[in-house]
Parts: sequence; structure tokens; C-alpha cells
Amino acid sequence: MQKTEAIIFDLGGVILNIDYNLTRRAFEKYGVHNFNEMYSQAAADELFDDLETGKISEPEFYKTFNSRTGIGLSEDQIEHAWNAMLLDFRENSLDFIGALKSKYKLFLLSNTNHIHKTAFHSIYHQQKRAKPFDDFFDKAYYSCDMGLRKPNANIYEFVLQENRLKADSTIFIDDSAQNIQAAKALGIQTILLEPGRFIEDLPL
Repeated sequence: MQKTEAIIFDLGGVILNIDYNLTRRAFEKYGVHNFNEMYSQAAADELFDDLETGKISEPEFYKTFNSRTGIGLSEDQIEHAWNAMLLDFRENSLDFIGALKSKYKLFLLSNTNHIHKTAFHSIYHQQKRAKPFDDFFDKAYYSCDMGLRKPNANIYEFVLQENRLKADSTIFIDDSAQNIQAAKALGIQTILLEPGRFIEDLPL
């Protein structure tokens, strides 16, 4: 069996606790009743895909969201509802990642957007921290900065090639089955982190 040299972690549902239903409910309170048709863990329509690949700005997102829903929400209302899914960091998981750094090359690979990126970094710093969040990893990759998004093969290939990683000596951990399947198709070792499981319980 090929020796593991690197681990790539997803963020939401792996290191950061999230609840998509909180965002859905927040938008429903504002009168948006079809949010699940626009965005979910399993799929995102073009508007959210463009947001998470950095193709549109935040003001463009807010404007288009209102146009799509027919509801004239303020930017603050949209931001508040959109960020509602972001909860707290798994402190034991962060400690575990810190302990792994002496054994493996570590990377973060997250589908996210600049609105969420600002918010979860703020959540991280609500506690006194010894280092910035991204410093847990050799490099943190965010879809909104890359112009690429999971589960498209090119985002995995980019991380492998830029860091000269071999697929079969790299483990990818994600909580979404479609992202796991895409990585596995490239020969990457994969772990689907199901609800109730934590990375510190894995035999890494």
C-alpha cells in the first residue's frame, strides 16, 4: 500500500460545524421559500456557483439574488441569512490537525465565497488564537480565490500538481459524497466524513 504523504481537508462539516437548514430558515423568514432549489449541500445553481468561483462580486450577488427571488432584501439581510449556516469550529479537530503537521503535508480545500470566508475567519478569531486559521495547513485553497469548484476534477488536479503530490499517496476528507466520488475517480484516497464522525477519530 502506498504510504500516505499528504492529507487534504474540506472545511464545512469537517472542521467547521455548519447547518444549511439555518440559512434556509433565515431566508424563509424573509419570504424566500425556494432557497433549497437554489443552493444545498449537494448542488448549487449558477448564481451560487459564480459566487463560489469568484466570477461575480458581492454587490452583484446581492442584486441578482433579489432579482431572482423578487424580494427586495437589504445587503445586510442577505448576508445575515447566508452566514446563518456557519456555526463554530471543532476545537478538538483543530488540535488534531496541529498534531498531524509533523507527519504529513496538510491542505485545506473548500468550496466557499468571500462572504463566508470573511465570516468564518471572524468566528475563528472570537477565541484567543496562537496563529491564523490558514497556518494549520501548508496551504489553504478556497474556491472563490481559485476560480474552481468541487466536484470538478480540475480543482483536485490543481492542488495535486501545484504541490507535486501523488494521488495515491494523498488522502482527501470531505463530508459530501459527490466530492468524495470525484476525488476517488482521480485515484486519490478518500474518507467520507459522515454526520457524527470527527477527524480525530480517524486512524491517520
